[in-house]
Amino acid sequence: VQLQASGGGLVQPGGSLNLSCVASESISSFNIMGWYRQAPGKQRELVARITTGGGTSYADSVKGRFTISRDNAENTAYLQMSSLNPEDTALYLCNAARWTIRGLNNYWGQGTQVTVSS
Repeated sequence: VQLQASGGGLVQPGGSLNLSCVASESISSFNIMGWYRQAPGKQRELVARITTGGGTSYADSVKGRFTISRDNAENTAYLQMSSLNPEDTALYLCNAARWTIRGLNNYWGQGTQVTVSS
C-alpha cells in the first residue's frame, strides 16, 4: 500500500491548510485512516483518525480547529486545518490501519511538511 500525502506548506498563524492522503488501493478496506505529526525533537503524535463508520477522534490540542474526513470513492483521507499556530508546525504523516488475524497492520505515507510562521 502506498500513501501519498500532500497539501502542506508555509502558512501564517491563524491561517488554514487542507491536507490530502491518496492511497494506492481502496481505503474502504482500512478500518482506520489517520493523521499523525512529528516535530523535530518530539515524539510522533496522533492528530486525528476516522473509522470506516465515520467515527472520529482528535488530539486535544487540535479539537475544534481540525477536521478529518475520508472519501472511500476517491481513496482519499483529508485533514482540514484552521486557526493554525506555530505549535502545529510538524511533518504530517498519513496512516492507514487494517485489522488482521495477526493484529493491526499499519501503513505510512512519506509525510507533508506544515510550517506555521509569520
